[in-house]
Amino acid sequence: MDQFTQFLNPEFLIKSFGLLGIFFIVFAESGLFFGFFFPGDSLLLTAGLFASRGDLNLILLIALSTIAAITGDTTGYWIGRKMGEKLFAKEESRFFKKSHLLKAQDFYNKHGGKTIVLARFMPFVRTFAPMVAGAAKMNYTAFLTYNVVGGLLWGAGLPFVGYGIGTYLRDRFTPEQVDKYFLLLVIAVIGLSVAPTAVHILKDKDSRKKLIHALSSFFSHR
Repeated sequence: MDQFTQFLNPEFLIKSFGLLGIFFIVFAESGLFFGFFFPGDSLLLTAGLFASRGDLNLILLIALSTIAAITGDTTGYWIGRKMGEKLFAKEESRFFKKSHLLKAQDFYNKHGGKTIVLARFMPFVRTFAPMVAGAAKMNYTAFLTYNVVGGLLWGAGLPFVGYGIGTYLRDRFTPEQVDKYFLLLVIAVIGLSVAPTAVHILKDKDSRKKLIHALSSFFSHR
């Protein structure tokens, strides 16, 4: 597993960097344009699983992830507010995907302020939605309201779901049995969390072409 791939592995991230690492990743994915590739959903769900067996403190996990989500979106809003048109004129690169920014803009134009809540559960869009809101000069009080609601639902909700899954299994199986299959459980949770992204890629024609091209390039160099 190469170094970049490791940083997309929630279990590796949690074991290596703990709660502070979770805070930074959630913050970056919520509002810094280079954070779009971080595995926010699977990270928070997996962190909840770890908390269910006592490896992380659930209350502290929920508090830090919620604060990171809200402050991250706030940072993204002010980036969009200050950069405005320059953000949309920026060339696409490995650490900035203009295509995701434009999709977030389309989503914002369709759903308005509710985008800030809905985008929390949409990979890529959640990173750029607060920037679009800032560039559109959305009223900050309204933005902050949606931001807090979305931050609580996502930042607290996903770890709690992961914790609930782990606790449910521990109530029905011995700790040894759960520990034995814990890796499979983590893989299943990660698969569940990335399913919406996979469906989006397969439904979107441009994304589907990029995926096919990437797979072709990968196997041609094997």
